[in-house]
Amino acid sequence: MAVKSTSVNLCGTELANPVIPASGTFGYGYEFAEFYDINVLGTFSFKGTTREPRFGNETPRIAETPAGMLNAVGLQNPGVDKVISEELPRLAKCFEKKVMANVSGFCREDYVYTCKKLAECEQVGWLEVNISCPNVHGGGMSFGTSAASAYEITRAVKDAVSKPVIIKLSPNVTDISEIARACEAGGADGISLINTLLGMRIDLRRRRPLLANGTGGLSGPAVFPVALRMVWQAAKAVKIPVVGMGGVSSAADVLEMMCAGATAVEVGAANLVDPYACRDIINGLPDEMEKYGVNDIKEIIGAAL
Repeated sequence: MAVKSTSVNLCGTELANPVIPASGTFGYGYEFAEFYDINVLGTFSFKGTTREPRFGNETPRIAETPAGMLNAVGLQNPGVDKVISEELPRLAKCFEKKVMANVSGFCREDYVYTCKKLAECEQVGWLEVNISCPNVHGGGMSFGTSAASAYEITRAVKDAVSKPVIIKLSPNVTDISEIARACEAGGADGISLINTLLGMRIDLRRRRPLLANGTGGLSGPAVFPVALRMVWQAAKAVKIPVVGMGGVSSAADVLEMMCAGATAVEVGAANLVDPYACRDIINGLPDEMEKYGVNDIKEIIGAAL
């Protein structure tokens, strides 16, 4: 088999491969370094970080579903100051590459403050600005369902930092193309999608929602066809790079996402099922590329557009 090139360029930085563990499914990285050398990853997006510490939602906040799972964790994290003083130094001991910082907020000022702090960190290569979390009240997804709000947050963050800004979009919208174009107009260097789909399970014994939050975000293989469709639509709408995610669990899924227009691909719920998922997907890419006659993975980006 001829040597396969798996490298891609994400907003000016070369990645050895397009595989990126998604925020909220890979902790701060060092937890998975106990299982394998995480430097094989293209990069990874660390746990969603907010200005202040957050305990998150009440329990139960995880529920299984056919071909997926629901979560309503609610952005539990120690706050940006602790992430910078404690989590990033711990990560530096086991990860040599630039990391993607995932940022959430409840107002424009929150996003700007947290992004500015993280942008000053040498380890941070990209800011993934989450305007799409469906599991918090008074923020999160509300910014990602309005083109005007998406533009406003994007512009404010871009005015405050010089590092690449990738805006993470919600699938819980009528027209994903409109939101994607608003982010591009606001100066985004890239967009990532999809975040989780809003879902619910009912506890029949109690006649109440199974999750304490009522609803939660659906992820896993069940959402892959929806994610693929939305990545395809967004990639047709903008000229900036697209990072695709949603139900990705194999090397073939990665190639499909890239054909739909993704430059890189995030892997989420699969990490919670199998801690070796991303490593195995990366190892499987050359064989999958050989199967479809692909020598350089960059050749297939947007092939289905």
